Amino acid sequence: MPQSTLPSASDSKVPEGSKKTRTIISEDPCWTLSLLPRLSDLCLQSIANNFEEHPLFEQLSSSQRDFLQQRLSPSLPLHVTANLIGDGVYWKRRCQQLWGLCDVSHYGHSWKRMFFERSLENMIELFIPDVSDPGNLLDMVHHCRDFVKRLRVSQLLTPVMDPQRVEEEEVASDNEYEGPSMDHFDFSILLQKLSRLEELHVVYRVKECGMNFEWKMFEMTDRDCESLATALESCKTLKVLRLHQSHVDDKKCRLLVKHLLDHPSLRQLDFSHNLISDKGARAVAKLLSRSSLQELDMCDNHIRDHGAKAIAHALSNNSTLLSLNLRLNRVRDEGGQALGEALLRNCTLRHLHLGGNEVGRRTAAALSEALRQNNVLRSINLSCNSLGEDGGRALQEAMCHNTSLTECDLRLTQVDEDIVSSITQLVWANQSSEPRQDQEKSGARREVDEMRDEAQEFTGQSWTYE
Repeated sequence: MPQSTLPSASDSKVPEGSKKTRTIISEDPCWTLSLLPRLSDLCLQSIANNFEEHPLFEQLSSSQRDFLQQRLSPSLPLHVTANLIGDGVYWKRRCQQLWGLCDVSHYGHSWKRMFFERSLENMIELFIPDVSDPGNLLDMVHHCRDFVKRLRVSQLLTPVMDPQRVEEEEVASDNEYEGPSMDHFDFSILLQKLSRLEELHVVYRVKECGMNFEWKMFEMTDRDCESLATALESCKTLKVLRLHQSHVDDKKCRLLVKHLLDHPSLRQLDFSHNLISDKGARAVAKLLSRSSLQELDMCDNHIRDHGAKAIAHALSNNSTLLSLNLRLNRVRDEGGQALGEALLRNCTLRHLHLGGNEVGRRTAAALSEALRQNNVLRSINLSCNSLGEDGGRALQEAMCHNTSLTECDLRLTQVDEDIVSSITQLVWANQSSEPRQDQEKSGARREVDEMRDEAQEFTGQSWTYE
């Protein structure tokens, strides 16, 4: 046998003072020490794996929180994550898990707000009265109340009616069968608890009803209206209310307006595509006198001249409304003339839409008088009316004295094309001069600022201007 080449004990001795390094040759030539996970990462992964039992987040540093948000399960219960994990990657992962591609720009660039708003909207749209458990929805509200600013509810389901049960109860009792406790979702259990809600968009309808179509699926009932009106009054932070395509008639409109009078924050009201006529319009006119509305949309209703006159009377004394949309009503010349005369006294309205209202020459004449004096109105739409050549000529003469109107829609108004072209050129001239006017205003403002600073330096006292 060959002689062993193993070193002896004497050979293994290292002389004093000398240094000897030990080399480990890896079987994998690509192996490096950087492939080993750091101990801190292993600890953070352990926290992520056991987060539901031991939620640890606030004690971590910013970089450690970012690491953890990338690895937490998106299926964690909300009572663990809602108030503990701030806006960031974790909520982005939850949104993308549920809805795929997401545009967070519509939610103030907040993934957390997007998750809670869309989740709550989905729960409301799938809620079945007397079947769904309201406790589940209230649990969600408890977690999301500080993050929901807008709700866009595109459908509201009706109760499930059991024909056999209805027939049995009608036979067993002489009284008329009362039906379910609610016709649609009861907003009174929800709105008061959302402390930051600013916008509410609601449509009383059922999407994809198929062969189960019934007209009651597409209208707000009296009980629905009472529930919503009470809820709106309690929601003091609401700024925008949009209730459209829901068969809202005069009775329901008056009830809703009654609870919105003197509302502290309401700024935009949209009752478009409903069944509101003159009585409802008078109620809305009262709201204009007792609120701070900036935008009012009553498009596609049944408002006629009396309702338009009521709105015009309120408009003449209003100092907050910026936009009024009465498109596709039937205000005719009496209502249109009243609105034109109201603009002689109103100094705030900037946008007026009277398209498709059967207005004619008298309305054009009244608006022409207003355009000669009113330098606040920016756009006016008179399309799909019968203004005629006289009406068009009156508007043309008025535009020669107006410098503020930058949009004027006269399509399908029976106005001569040459007159329309002339008005269009005057409108374009106002558009081109608008930046220069803004510069002049800002220059005048700077002069006032300089005068203020000089006066303050001279007198030692400050003063302000309106």
